[in-house]
Amino acid sequence: LSASPRVVVLLLSLLGLAAAGKLLVVPVDGSHWLSMREVLDILKQKGHEVVVVAPEVTLHIKPSKNFVMKMYSVPYTQEELKKEFQGFFHFKFEEGSFLERLVKAYQGIKRIPNVGVTSCEHLLQNKELMRYLEESKFDAILTDPVIPCGAILAEHLSLPAVYFLRGLPCGLDFDATQCPKPPSYVPRGFTQLTDRMTFLQRVKNLLHDIPNVFLCDFAFEPYSKLASEFLQQDVTVLDLLRQASVWLMRSEFVLEYPRPLMPNIIPIGGVNCAHKKLSQ
Repeated sequence: LSASPRVVVLLLSLLGLAAAGKLLVVPVDGSHWLSMREVLDILKQKGHEVVVVAPEVTLHIKPSKNFVMKMYSVPYTQEELKKEFQGFFHFKFEEGSFLERLVKAYQGIKRIPNVGVTSCEHLLQNKELMRYLEESKFDAILTDPVIPCGAILAEHLSLPAVYFLRGLPCGLDFDATQCPKPPSYVPRGFTQLTDRMTFLQRVKNLLHDIPNVFLCDFAFEPYSKLASEFLQQDVTVLDLLRQASVWLMRSEFVLEYPRPLMPNIIPIGGVNCAHKKLSQ
């Protein structure tokens, strides 16, 4: 497929058949939103009605003439949000041994769920907004599942979910889509390995997965608890992710090693880049 937002628009347009559709969007702030916003602008040009749900305190998610903005209050300030984001990303530039970087990763990952879970909790507890969403009869929901609040809403509203993402921590996208990821052939992130590994490199690749088990349980368990309480049934984040109808993966195999894909996974690499013709 061509690496273009128009491909994404075509796929989303099919959900509404020949008529314009009504799309609920639950975005994630930061660079995630900057990629999604380009798609929403074109969807509006195609005649679709787009409703974006976001907290009042954000870094980049702002009102636009191309979509309806529904906001809800949260108990943190702009400065507190900025501080949490900076603390999360800072650890990626730290140096040190694997164990030292693992501890720093744990500390960094601990920061974002505090904001994400708080924001999601206030959204789900906003009775007026939830009543609006329940009565609006959307055709589908577009969300970035790196913060699974949109996945919870999709289950509650019984809407087909379209995931727009670059990837999920700990390979949850592999698990949710049941994609094979044998450590002998699929190199893990940040290992600097290729798809051609010696025996010892394969062992290293396998061991690299072990910390992910603990980090993911820690990072996503608050969402599982929140979802179970809100939906009034025992459910995990992985259960919610498995319900997705389409996965729009912003992967680019020119820069990454090939990986197995399932039929409902559409690679749209390049959609997060500005489409400007380069000079000679």
